[in-house]
Amino acid sequence: MGHEPSFERRVDPPGTIRLRAAFFGVWFVDLVATILFFSVPYASELNPVTVFLHELFGVAGVVLAALIYAGFVVAIGNVLSRPLDVGFVTAIVVLYALFASHNVVLLVFQRPLLFALVP
Repeated sequence: MGHEPSFERRVDPPGTIRLRAAFFGVWFVDLVATILFFSVPYASELNPVTVFLHELFGVAGVVLAALIYAGFVVAIGNVLSRPLDVGFVTAIVVLYALFASHNVVLLVFQRPLLFALVP
């Protein structure tokens, strides 16, 4: 009886391999910095989900929280159509880069990014 439409959905990763690599790169730096937050006395994690999972599972909980966040980004990026998917992942990369930069500066200089730039 004719050709029926296919409702099969293919996985369509957003953007280029470089964009996806940038996401996972800044995601990983943020993950390491977040893990270190739980081992230094002068910094603390503010995300309540990450703190809750850390209290339940220790460092494995921090990794679990990071994997959940990455899973959301990957899932949303795969569901959105072009060019929204590229814009979404690009925005997330920029945010993660900002968060990771702040976290690394805080860990290294024991001061927030904004105050570390001011002498």
